[in-house]
Amino acid sequence: MPDAQNALPLDGGPYDFIVIGAGSAGAVLAARLSESGRKKVLLLEAGPRDLNPWIHLPMGYSRLFTDSRYNWMYESEPESALQERVLYQPRGKVLGGSSSINGMMYVRGNAKDFDDWAKAGCGGWSYDEVLPYFRKAEDQSRGADRWHGVGGPLKVSDQSFERELPNALCAAAREAGLERNEDFNGAAQDGFGYYQMNTHKGRRWSTARGYLAPARKRANLRIVTGARVERIVVENHVAKGVLFSQGGQRRIAAAGEIILSAGTIASPQLLMMSGIGAAAPMQGLGIGCVLDLPEVGCNLQDHTCIQLMFRCTRPITVNDIANSLVRRIGVGMQYALTRKGYLAETGIYVGGFARSDDTQDRPDIQMAMAAWSVGERTPKGAKPHPFSGFSFSPEHVNPDARGAVTLRSADATAAPSINFNFFQSDYDIRAMTFGIRLVRRISEQPAMKPYVASEVQPGKDVQTDDEILHFIRQKAGSDIHAVGTCRMGADAGAVVDPRLRVNGIAGLRVVDASIMPRIVRGNTHAAVVMIAEKAADMILADAQS
Repeated sequence: MPDAQNALPLDGGPYDFIVIGAGSAGAVLAARLSESGRKKVLLLEAGPRDLNPWIHLPMGYSRLFTDSRYNWMYESEPESALQERVLYQPRGKVLGGSSSINGMMYVRGNAKDFDDWAKAGCGGWSYDEVLPYFRKAEDQSRGADRWHGVGGPLKVSDQSFERELPNALCAAAREAGLERNEDFNGAAQDGFGYYQMNTHKGRRWSTARGYLAPARKRANLRIVTGARVERIVVENHVAKGVLFSQGGQRRIAAAGEIILSAGTIASPQLLMMSGIGAAAPMQGLGIGCVLDLPEVGCNLQDHTCIQLMFRCTRPITVNDIANSLVRRIGVGMQYALTRKGYLAETGIYVGGFARSDDTQDRPDIQMAMAAWSVGERTPKGAKPHPFSGFSFSPEHVNPDARGAVTLRSADATAAPSINFNFFQSDYDIRAMTFGIRLVRRISEQPAMKPYVASEVQPGKDVQTDDEILHFIRQKAGSDIHAVGTCRMGADAGAVVDPRLRVNGIAGLRVVDASIMPRIVRGNTHAAVVMIAEKAADMILADAQS
């Protein structure tokens, strides 16, 4: 590896597999690939271990939202259709990755989403073919059935409490014409109800907790934290090793196969830093082109969301706890003694799925209620309103918008450029307008009248389509579910093939949300875990052939 002459070889190598990134996918891969004890696996993570107590308290994720120790804290470029606003993009930088800092909602997406992948040429990725991997990963608190499994590393739990306000919202949704749905990951996705969470006995259940914790004592698995990968070393179109820095020292590790699981933003960045991507932009930054693969970084997709906020008539919201020292002490003591109460919850209770018009063959609007409302956001986060409040947000989960992740410089430590191009199609605007009107209709039902004092955002004076569009331009943003930048496909332009091998480079795969050809209609964490479970089987099978 002549381009890494000044790097110290990492002891213990060579490895059978190097996994880059210990997040929702990487932790799964490291655990599964090392499971037999016969393969030497190296897991590289740029962040630290998941020792901060706020990681493990479900309500603690708000403390990590702008903590650069555990969060990459990316930002988009100014969005032209959103008044040139820069959109914040938190991503996990810790064992467990974003599964250690996310909202813990367990939603797989719609079954037809995966069937569409298969119809587009991704053989082996239909819903019937990926369902066994969802079931394999899962330890479902309700027990096993056609759709769910037990005994897997990923805890999936009902919210073991009932709160007054979410119950009222469920009743209001029924009054507004939505059916009750007890399982968004079962027979049907449409309807309204309580979300299941990746929590267990009052604690977050990340992939670090579920997969890595039982695996970390294996002699054949090495986990290296604080390892910032600079690039993948490729010789004659074969991936040979990984160049990374740790504690100010450049190191290199060699492996028979390298799996890139750094996420939708960092995975294409690392491919381009390694000379794999569109040739001209890389060469313009002084990066030698190893393989001209123009779609690297393209096909960026994300859900969009917008918060409607309401003043509550009763002191039953998270705002009331956050604004009272006495109540904060009380819930802290309750959690310490019982592992129950608000700190054992996420504050995101109920929601559901609906279709914006009759042309949709599956839901394109998701809703989520959060037991807080906030004022203006600052670089340090957002403060709750000084009154009782809650939020009820529509999310557009079938976007037309396509963006890209590109390099700003040849410096591996520089954040890439992120462009979403949100709300540039009539459909995306129509769908979000429908979602806003639907959320309002639910909030105005008789079951909610005892709880809603007023609509704080956007306010009742915003009624016409033009007024709602102005509200969208002012306040809509990313739902932080970015996918697609290393698109899987059977065509020559795809970044990876259906076995997730990088087209044109031997010994290199991408396994994370970036491989999704089209975004799923729901939160992305569960689907990423499934992708990693399936990938582990394919990698091990290919290693035997």
